[in-house]
Amino acid sequence: MDSILASAPGRAGIVGNPSDMYGGSVLSCSTYERAYCVLSPADRLTIEAAGEEQEIRTPEDLEPRKDRLDISKAVIKWFNLDIEDARFSLSTKTDIPENAGLAGSTALLICVFSCVAEYLGMDMKPHEVAENARKVEANVMGITCGFQDQYMAVFGGLNYIDFHGKESLLQLESEPFATLEPLSDLVDRTPFVVAHTGIKRHSGQVHRSVRERWLEGEQKVVEGYKRAAEMAGLAKKALIEERWEDLGAFMNENHAIQQKLGASGEVNDRLIEIARQNGALGAKLAGAGHGGTIVALTFDTEATIKALTEAGAHRILIPRPSPGLSVQRVSQATLAAGNNLAVVNY
Repeated sequence: MDSILASAPGRAGIVGNPSDMYGGSVLSCSTYERAYCVLSPADRLTIEAAGEEQEIRTPEDLEPRKDRLDISKAVIKWFNLDIEDARFSLSTKTDIPENAGLAGSTALLICVFSCVAEYLGMDMKPHEVAENARKVEANVMGITCGFQDQYMAVFGGLNYIDFHGKESLLQLESEPFATLEPLSDLVDRTPFVVAHTGIKRHSGQVHRSVRERWLEGEQKVVEGYKRAAEMAGLAKKALIEERWEDLGAFMNENHAIQQKLGASGEVNDRLIEIARQNGALGAKLAGAGHGGTIVALTFDTEATIKALTEAGAHRILIPRPSPGLSVQRVSQATLAAGNNLAVVNY
């Protein structure tokens, strides 16, 4: 049996987030950095991540321990695998900063999910992969999340995504798939810079309290996220037409909404202000706040990066449209040789 290799990108939300949790729309760009999973034949079921390894012998071994292995455990639970018959190992790694608001955990989950689905001979369409991976996060891992991360990990690229009809987060059979519009072929430049604060945060914890306020009908939250969704469509037009100042203004307004709702954070706000003072036309949260990552629109890239680095940014990334989920079978010899494997669109 060959091994199965899957990889998927992270993402940076440009405008519209977090309205993907509220039936809204987003403009989002994938990252060059990717997550990976390899499923290989083995005598028994084992999982490994970043040097941590565990053999799965009983259902009790699948209980979460709040470590890097929880993602693989959740996927195994979701597929209800027979532990005795599951003769393989799952090994994961990632280039995406962890708990940084770049959907790194979701990209990892998508990779593990896709490896196991391929192992089981399941033929899932891309939309089905995104939706089922989101069910694992929400129903098995108990994470409060929207749909942007899953769709971006599967499809990759630069996209405008509409989540109309998905605001319940229940994923009922009567609900539609998200509608995704690829923009990569329409846009010549993506002048964005991402700065990671170095602070790890759990997006589910950030989203939960604001979600409860939205469910209660708090006007400020309802109107704020309605406006964020509207701006995603306007930002798409500004990006295609290269009206950079308008795009920057939409990013700034999107961040102001998050600030007013208490969903940002002191470190985020400081780096965003520094970016704006050093060449950025707009800057905002790339994902959830209270740590994580910011994204800035800048044509003075060197000055912006220098200022962010001097201000303590832990890591600088340059988001770019990159391929989405790749799943391929590879020989053990190829894996052992460490050959570079081409990224193939799913």
